[in-house]
Amino acid sequence: MAEGEKSSYGLDLSKEWLEAADSRAALLCYLKDQVPQIFCQKKEASPQEEEELVQRRLFYPLECFLFGEDPQEGLEKLEQGNTSSQLCGRVFREGETVYSCRDCAIDPTCVLCMDCFQDSVHKTHRYKMHASSGGGFCDCGDIEAWKIGPCCSKHDPGAVAAMVTDECVLEPELCDRAEQLFRVLLQYLTDFLMWEEQFDLPDELLPQVKDNAYYCVLYNDEHHSYDHVIYTLQRSVNCDQAEAQTHTALIDKEGRRAVKRGTLRSCQQAKDFIRSHSENLILQPLRVEILHAAVMAHQTFALRLGSWFQKIIGYSVGLRQTFCQVALKPDRDQPCLISRLMLHDARMYKGARKIVHDLIFCSMLMETEFKKQFAIEFTKHYTQLQKDFIKDDHERSVSITALSVQIFTVPTLARQLIEDGNVIKVVIDTIMELLREHLDDNNRFFFLGYNSEKFSRIQLIFHDLRYILISKPPTWTEELRREFLEGFKVFLGLLRCMQGMEEVKRQFGQHIAVEPEWEAGFSLQIQLRHIIAMFQDWCSSDDEILILAFKECHKFLMHCNNQPFHREANDYYMCKHILHVRPYKVSQEPVSIHLPISRLLAGLYVLLCRTGVIEHLDHSERYDFTQLAEHPLRCVVLAAQVSAEMWRRNGLSLVSQVYYYQDVKCREEMYDKDVLMLQIAASTMDPNHFLMLILLRFELFDYFNGSCSSKDQDELLHWNRLTEEMLYLLIVIVGERYVPGISHVTKEDVTMREVIHLLCIEPMAHSSLVKGLPENENHETGLETVISKVATFKKPGVSGHGLYELKKERLVEFNPFFYHYSRSQHSKAEESQRKRRSQEGNDKALCPPLPPAFCPAFANIVRLLCCDIVVHVLRRVLQRVAEDRTSHWTEAMIQRALHLIGQALLEEKTQLEDNGVEEVTFDFSLKARRVGSEHGKSVFLLLSKIKSLPSLEAQKDMAKWLLQMFEIVKCLREKSSPTASMSVETTKPEESVQDKEKAERKRKAEAAKLHRQKIMAQMSAMQKNFIESNKMLYDNMPDSGTQGLEPVTADESCAMEQQEMCVAIGPQRGSTPLKRDVLTCILCQEEQEVMAQGPAMVLTACVQRSTVLTQCRGKIPTNRADGSGTSYPLFMPPELAVGTHTGSCGHVMHATCWQKYFEAVQNTTRNRLHAEVIIDLENGEYLCPLCKSLCNTVVPLIPLEPLMFNYENAEIIGQHLTMPRWIQILSARIRGLKSVTQDNDSSADGEMGLCGQGQPDFRSILSYGVQEPRKFSASISEMLVVCATIVHRVGLQTAPNELCPRVPLMAWNTCAFTIQAIENILDEEDKSLFGSLQNRQLAGLKAIVQFSASQRLKSSQTVIQRHFTDMLGVLLPTMGRKNTPSLLEVDFFHLLVGLVLSIPSLYQEEAVDLQPSAVSSAYNHLHILHLVTMAHVIQVLLTSTDFNPAAGGEETEEARAAAELYSAVSQHTGRLLPDVSGSSVAERVKRGIAPFLRCAALFFNCLTGVSPPEELSSTSVTAQGQMEALCSYLALPSNVFQLFQEHRETVNPLLQRWSGSPAITKALKGKVQTVRYPRTKNRLIVLPDDYSALLNQASHFRCPKSTDDERKHPTLCLFCGAMLCSQSSCCFSQLDGEDVGACTAHAATCGAGVGMFLRIRECEIILMASKTRVSTYPAPYLDDYGETDPSLVRGNPLHLCPERYRKLNQLWQQHCILEEIARSLEVTNVMFAFEWQML
Repeated sequence: MAEGEKSSYGLDLSKEWLEAADSRAALLCYLKDQVPQIFCQKKEASPQEEEELVQRRLFYPLECFLFGEDPQEGLEKLEQGNTSSQLCGRVFREGETVYSCRDCAIDPTCVLCMDCFQDSVHKTHRYKMHASSGGGFCDCGDIEAWKIGPCCSKHDPGAVAAMVTDECVLEPELCDRAEQLFRVLLQYLTDFLMWEEQFDLPDELLPQVKDNAYYCVLYNDEHHSYDHVIYTLQRSVNCDQAEAQTHTALIDKEGRRAVKRGTLRSCQQAKDFIRSHSENLILQPLRVEILHAAVMAHQTFALRLGSWFQKIIGYSVGLRQTFCQVALKPDRDQPCLISRLMLHDARMYKGARKIVHDLIFCSMLMETEFKKQFAIEFTKHYTQLQKDFIKDDHERSVSITALSVQIFTVPTLARQLIEDGNVIKVVIDTIMELLREHLDDNNRFFFLGYNSEKFSRIQLIFHDLRYILISKPPTWTEELRREFLEGFKVFLGLLRCMQGMEEVKRQFGQHIAVEPEWEAGFSLQIQLRHIIAMFQDWCSSDDEILILAFKECHKFLMHCNNQPFHREANDYYMCKHILHVRPYKVSQEPVSIHLPISRLLAGLYVLLCRTGVIEHLDHSERYDFTQLAEHPLRCVVLAAQVSAEMWRRNGLSLVSQVYYYQDVKCREEMYDKDVLMLQIAASTMDPNHFLMLILLRFELFDYFNGSCSSKDQDELLHWNRLTEEMLYLLIVIVGERYVPGISHVTKEDVTMREVIHLLCIEPMAHSSLVKGLPENENHETGLETVISKVATFKKPGVSGHGLYELKKERLVEFNPFFYHYSRSQHSKAEESQRKRRSQEGNDKALCPPLPPAFCPAFANIVRLLCCDIVVHVLRRVLQRVAEDRTSHWTEAMIQRALHLIGQALLEEKTQLEDNGVEEVTFDFSLKARRVGSEHGKSVFLLLSKIKSLPSLEAQKDMAKWLLQMFEIVKCLREKSSPTASMSVETTKPEESVQDKEKAERKRKAEAAKLHRQKIMAQMSAMQKNFIESNKMLYDNMPDSGTQGLEPVTADESCAMEQQEMCVAIGPQRGSTPLKRDVLTCILCQEEQEVMAQGPAMVLTACVQRSTVLTQCRGKIPTNRADGSGTSYPLFMPPELAVGTHTGSCGHVMHATCWQKYFEAVQNTTRNRLHAEVIIDLENGEYLCPLCKSLCNTVVPLIPLEPLMFNYENAEIIGQHLTMPRWIQILSARIRGLKSVTQDNDSSADGEMGLCGQGQPDFRSILSYGVQEPRKFSASISEMLVVCATIVHRVGLQTAPNELCPRVPLMAWNTCAFTIQAIENILDEEDKSLFGSLQNRQLAGLKAIVQFSASQRLKSSQTVIQRHFTDMLGVLLPTMGRKNTPSLLEVDFFHLLVGLVLSIPSLYQEEAVDLQPSAVSSAYNHLHILHLVTMAHVIQVLLTSTDFNPAAGGEETEEARAAAELYSAVSQHTGRLLPDVSGSSVAERVKRGIAPFLRCAALFFNCLTGVSPPEELSSTSVTAQGQMEALCSYLALPSNVFQLFQEHRETVNPLLQRWSGSPAITKALKGKVQTVRYPRTKNRLIVLPDDYSALLNQASHFRCPKSTDDERKHPTLCLFCGAMLCSQSSCCFSQLDGEDVGACTAHAATCGAGVGMFLRIRECEIILMASKTRVSTYPAPYLDDYGETDPSLVRGNPLHLCPERYRKLNQLWQQHCILEEIARSLEVTNVMFAFEWQML
């Protein structure tokens, strides 16, 4: 249909509908006809065709009806009066990165999308980033969500006064049409999303003829696996695997899918098959329904309508408001349309839910007024929605209940919902209704046999309660007070069901049979911890509320009947004090760890004291805190008895409960509040009575009263441990004052103290500190505000993380009995601080720190320290030590007792300093001296006795400090001016002790000094005596200042001789020194000299394919090797697309030891779980026995042949063996070899023309010197074959075949490539060519070169000769084959290595094995190097174009020679180029050939053993100096262009033939891409400094193969920068006949199977070496605290660490990825192998 026809068609239709008497009927009639014709036809249309039909025949007429004209014109008019929305409203998909500002967000749920964050002020604040779970939307523009900066620059309307959307007034006609159309279509959408009839339609949509066309529709569930559904579909509907996978993926994404279309009977048959194949013993069958085609069509269109609505209401605020009015308008006795959709949500499939949720997001949640109305509707149906969610099997992210966060987190809206609908009560009632089944007869929760999945869903409801309370009201209204208190009472009802739940009773006799359930109770506690704190926070903001809440809480507590007393009160006597209390033994009667109401009451009481409201509390004296503290005290005693191992028979469940009771996750509302309640009781009770109550409940009353004794060691042990715990509790009650309200401290002070004590254990990373601190409701710990005050930060190195170290001035605040230490932390902290004090030369006394003063309401607590009972207890404890009754005391007990005495003395000293002696009633020191003194058993006297006990050596310093404190307090009491006396008298004891220690240290130092001097004098005397006795030896040694001319001359001559010897090849080559290598086998530890005829010693090695040096990333040649022998591996292309690298860890073994070890590894590893992931046994892999590096072969160690070079003979031969003559001799030899003659199609005439007259004889080559080849032992020969076979197999990815002619080629290639890789690393790291390699690298390199050189001895000489001839054909074109590559198609260093190592094969005779002599080899190497170097120079010239034009002025000889050569090459190639600067040509050539020369130097050094010049071992030498040294070492002229002049006759013909190659002509015309020299160095891609830039890049990533917006895993290749869609079925591909993910497939082409990827949303590196061998590695991004953040758990801003990224680059360049993966997998316990190939 043409555009004009479409327009008139739509307008005519809309006009008909408008003029119709019943527009609704007309619209539905049209839909009845059109919808079945478009959707669900027998012949499925393509998505594009279907979309075009929908737009043209359905949506266009509807839009015409809406606007009353052409939609485009109507839109233009609408936009003129439209205002852009202040709200962003972007709906997040699962996995999308969102940002929250820690400085400005009202709560952590306030988030920004990536785009808004990048354009906001929050980018420079403290922000957090994390992955969205889906279902939320961007809060940009919501002023209630942000303290400052509510809008980004895109959504900022200028000045935001309030979040009120401007009214956009629509034209009345448009408004009427919109309302009319929206009502019809939204009703239609609602009906069909809720439609449950499978075969019939509503009357107005019934078709005239009902076809026999049905669909078998399969629905998603969360129980069946992907594979199970795929298998079921393949078996049931006869589809192939690919089609079944497509069906399954769409079912998972959309929630349902039609898997078959046909008659009713065929669909019913398919349904039965699916159900039968998907059902088993533990799984219900899949949900399958049969729908009529017309029903399916209308339901499909209903979904499309949802998307259309989103688009339409996005055009205008007015249209959006109209839609909201229609959606929220009540319909007589039925709920509004949106409520009906909400209530049906759990019965809808996933795709329908998403449409409804998105519609709500973009409509009602974008309008303030309608958001309130929607919130009221949501709250009204809240209970039913949650019940449906509990029964649903879908995740919360696709449930309507997830919208609660969008409503309840808006402070004004939450408070309005409290006032109007008491949402607190609604939420808690819902929880109670869902948990009612878990109530026991006493109306307490009992979770035995609970459903964990259902329970975890119920716990999600607590989040809603937290959202409602997250922002306390700035002002209170009467209505808010009343409703809040009502909600608080309901909350107390919930807590009452927890008070005393899951009580435990100590098990006697035998161990408990079944561990009781406990996780559910603690899960509830963890969910409630922040809610309880927020309720207290709300109460504290209003005095009236606080008092009423306290009274209600007390009333509820009094009505709780958990663990009641069963006996009447008794009188208990101790130290003339009587306590009247009811007995209760925790060890014999039930006790519960869950006491939320008691703890809430304690929190409210402290708030009353802190705010001063306690004065207004009526009848405060009627609150019996002895009774209130009873249950918390029992709980503390229970924890103590568990610690004393009295409850071992009750199993691990109780141990776990006590652990969580004191753990950072729960302690704030459990253990801390119990301590708080005990402090409240201590402040209101008589101190002696309180302590007697403590002793009673700890079951130590009779023990300390002296009325019981025992010889049972277990009982004594329990008493000792309980005494330790009881003393510890007293220390805590008296000393722990860092609670706002207990003392005058702030929350910042509390956090500071926590941090100090964590850092006293050891220096910690920021994340460790955060884990050790409790979080508030906003997940903040307050660490950042205090950390700089107490600690210094140490930045991390290349590994590890940054650490905070405590400042020295803060160490005085250390309390060894800090109540938040676990037992292990206490031990570590104590040991750490003792060690520190010892290193600083101080005593080891860990004194109690000076605590802050109690607030007035709690001031009476200190009386515990000086009451009669505490003095009695301390005397009893110290007396046992003094009497040395070892079984009746422990060092821990004494340590606690001494600490308690220290606390008392510090308190007394503080009071005496602050007040006059007469005013101070605290008299601990007096009682400690007086009580028991008549028998010599006072605390003071006992302390004096135990000070000298050997068994308490560790506490000696503490005892000394206490005695000094007694003296200080005594002085303060006796002197009228205590300050003065303290300044003089107090310091005396301390000073005297310190002086004594200093004097002792000084004496020891002096003694040590004298001892050293004596020894030195003895050594000096012995030395003089030796010199006198051996005077003759020293007469000829010149003194340092008297060297004359002759010695200098001698030295110079030696240096010159040495310099001459530093030549690796040619007639002037240096000698190979005789060097014995004696090595130790790492397995048997026996030493052995490396000898050619001796048993083989081998180096561990790893052979792998590599693209580290490639110049064509991503283009790996598919033709690895053809049978002709003229492609790779015979010639390495200059792109170095894929090389074979052999590396070694440098560890040596006997070959026999290695074989035994390898066999043992094979046998033991086969039985290991997932061993194949770590070691590929089939391919001969093993781990180095010493360093655990991954290896797959061994390289035999072959010693260098010692060689004394005959220079006279070499000079004589050199006069005859010029390059032309050498070429003639080679040509003659090659022509004479039968193996080559048969298929060499080149003519001899060319050779004669090239080399001149007088052709040599076939055996002329032998006349220049031959010798016998080296002989190797059988074991070395065997290892040569083993190594060569592995190199061949790995390099060519082929089956092992030691007879293959390409075996020697691969040996030479791995030698050349390994040298190139090492040279590349040295150059990259700016290190010298020699002297910089690690020993393992150097040993490995030498071994590989010698192995490659020896390879020809183990191969067919005929094959080697053929390879030599083919390779020489590149340099001498007349000798080449038809397909011999041109100069631009070969890497010349690989060619150099191949020629040098294969030329000895030409000396082979039929009857006798020969090889060239040392002199012959020197000339062979020289001429080959000269030829290859000249060819490489031409290669550089041909691939370079960036020369400077010629300039006036004189040029050097080098520049003239370079210009002359360039001119000659230009003539031969026919390039008409302007004159160029000779110096620029020379410079370009030198830079281009430098890597080649460096590699050649390394190669010949390892081959000949000739030492290099010193200049090559230094980085301080200039580039020119290094080039000259290289040329000198390689017997090249420093001006390489001289080569062309020296060998003019030989080179000119060659130059003409080289340049005339068709391949070069193509390259020069730009038809073929060429490599430029020096080659580009490969490095990992450049990453942005800020990680959010990467996240931004990932957020805009769209998978090219996917059309949906579902979550992807964008993964960045660090080799090439490609962004990949990993772990997604859309990007699966076939590799070697197997399905693999995008990363695996990419690594195969980009890195020859090796890959390094950054998973952006997970912030982790993936190292890949093959399809199944993968490991993770920390990303190089660190936060401000020097830590990585895998999966962005912490969400702190991340920045690139250059050092770590450099290390990753080195890992790749040094070919250590495979090794790193193996090590990682070796230490990781792989229980379930991950399918890495799908990455």
